[in-house]
Amino acid sequence: MAGQITTGNWTARCSGYMNRLQARMSSLARPAGGFVSQPEPRTIGGYARGKQLISGNYLFAGYLVEAPGAPVWDVPPPSLAFEEEIHGFRWLDDLAAVGDGAARKQAQAWIATWIDRYGNGTGVGWTPDLTGRRIIRWINHAIFLLAGQEKSGSQAYFRSLGQQTIFLSRRWKAAAPGLPRFEALTGLIYAGLALQGMGRHVAPAARALARECRQQIDAQGGIPTRNPEELLEVFTLLSWAASALEASGQTPPAEHVDAIRRIAPTLRTLRHSDGGLARFHGGGRGAEGRLDHALAASRIKTPAADGLAMGYARLSAGRSSVIIDAAAPPTGAASYNAHASTLAFELTSGRRPVIVNCGSGVSFGEDWRRAGRATGSHSTLEIAGYSSSRLAPRRQIGGHGRELLADAPRKVRAEREAGPQGQVLSGWHDGYARTHGLVHARQLSLSPDGRMLTGEDTLAALTDDHLATFDAVMTRSKLQGVVYKLRFHLHPDVDAALDMGGNAVSLALKSGEIWVFRHDGHAELMLEPSVYLETGRLKPRASRQIVLSSRVLMQAGQLNWTLAKAQDTPQAIRDLVTDDDPLPEEN
Repeated sequence: MAGQITTGNWTARCSGYMNRLQARMSSLARPAGGFVSQPEPRTIGGYARGKQLISGNYLFAGYLVEAPGAPVWDVPPPSLAFEEEIHGFRWLDDLAAVGDGAARKQAQAWIATWIDRYGNGTGVGWTPDLTGRRIIRWINHAIFLLAGQEKSGSQAYFRSLGQQTIFLSRRWKAAAPGLPRFEALTGLIYAGLALQGMGRHVAPAARALARECRQQIDAQGGIPTRNPEELLEVFTLLSWAASALEASGQTPPAEHVDAIRRIAPTLRTLRHSDGGLARFHGGGRGAEGRLDHALAASRIKTPAADGLAMGYARLSAGRSSVIIDAAAPPTGAASYNAHASTLAFELTSGRRPVIVNCGSGVSFGEDWRRAGRATGSHSTLEIAGYSSSRLAPRRQIGGHGRELLADAPRKVRAEREAGPQGQVLSGWHDGYARTHGLVHARQLSLSPDGRMLTGEDTLAALTDDHLATFDAVMTRSKLQGVVYKLRFHLHPDVDAALDMGGNAVSLALKSGEIWVFRHDGHAELMLEPSVYLETGRLKPRASRQIVLSSRVLMQAGQLNWTLAKAQDTPQAIRDLVTDDDPLPEEN
């Protein structure tokens, strides 16, 4: 292990040195003199976030720094992630969304300061992925940035863009495969098409992007990390690059176009009825409207898959959508952000999430990050004190300390069927076989009208080896059995209350819908605290969870449950309640 850490640190130091060297060397090259053409702006920011930036409230990577009147570059960064975010320039989308004179003045000043301080190759922003992200924003918002700009400012802007483009042409291969490399290559294509004297970089970058599509996007339109939000980011970048190439009269390579066509139906499988993404393996719901906008812009009409897509199954009827993690988690380096969520599900009714997973705790620190990855943070079965996948000791990957998933389920099977009685997902995994000799099987059935979700969860020892392991566990527990829990995490906006003498739970949604959770009486029913981990918030949001607790005393145990709309809930509801966009101090 010590050798791995040393090697990882050495590799990271070498990569950082080469990035700085190439950044400084590129400053000696002939700069771009202006635009040949300019891609249509596609990045979309938030007006409220832009106003917060103008007022000096800087919220990045889960940290809020209040520094009215101080440029963002003068703020001591509370974390490396905070610093990397500001060097990626996504905040430029937010200032452009405000679009007034104050926002333009601030954007121009911040870019000028960045060029003065970091344009010679210093700072954390000189990595291929951050450079690609930054170039895309600078070019997208060029009209906004150059309006009223003095000649010296415009010259510095184009000189820096040219320098960054040359740096990318030399260092994009150093970006990690996957999203970082897609960002680097898309930025290089954007710059090559838009800037004078940079056209020679377009063809090599387009070929490299096509090669990455072939290697990183599988036949079903999935990526190795199985992160839905990351897949949306990749899809968006590929769509931007293809549109930019087509607008310049060039045809994107076939592998590039085919990747977009494969990803679109997979994203539709991962789309809830409210337009948000399922929250699995480190991904969030995505910015409001981002998924629908990306799908519409792609002009790909292929519907969601009937079977599994990137390992997920979707049941949909009426106003309801259910999305289930029905495959083994990512493995190896791709599992650095993966969760122990096998057979977990989420349920959304209309515009309202009902059953959710807690989400990624990355922006709230390492302890929350680790907690969010545990099986207990997902809406599935958990054997008390254990996750269906366990974390390996921390190791160095790409210069960062990573905890990869280890001891994950070796066998995961799932099948989706549809018939007159509704849609059914049947699956099982052996994630607890080595620790307890038990296999978890789950069947979820959604009625044809979408008003009832029925569940059946079973823990069972199926083979002689399983029985031997289970008997050993029973002996150690002095025949007290294996405690397990079914968890159903509720969205913070769901108002939950025990009902029917403690034998049911009523769930009231902001839309006015009432759902009722019931079970077969073979477990203890409780309402317990939970959290909702959401990027862009200062701290986790308090929520609640339904918990069914029981024990396996023989070689099998089973719990049956239903989640159904109350009979007096109409089939169609006009959901007119709006969601408030809280200010940072209210998060």
